Amino acid sequence: MNVILSRADGEGSPSPLRRGFLATLGMTFFPVIANACPVCFGGSESISKGMDTAIWFLLSCVGLVQIGVVALFWSFRQRAKELQRRREQFHLIEGGAR
Repeated sequence: MNVILSRADGEGSPSPLRRGFLATLGMTFFPVIANACPVCFGGSESISKGMDTAIWFLLSCVGLVQIGVVALFWSFRQRAKELQRRREQFHLIEGGAR
């Protein structure tokens, strides 16, 4: 007895829709299939703690860069206000020198 699992022309293999349905059905009735590994869902392995630390480090780097950009524009604003105050100190004398 010969069993043909799949052919080159696609005959004998389930369609993508049927494969998706079977995968969903399998994960619904057998949830152990759908579980993530201990690293993905936060097990006590050292690699997951290291990855958590790396993620927090990268987030803090992004936060520090954003704080730096805000500080840069804040200093631009303060300098512009100071320059405006200096310009307002000088008044044009009516009539001027002849």
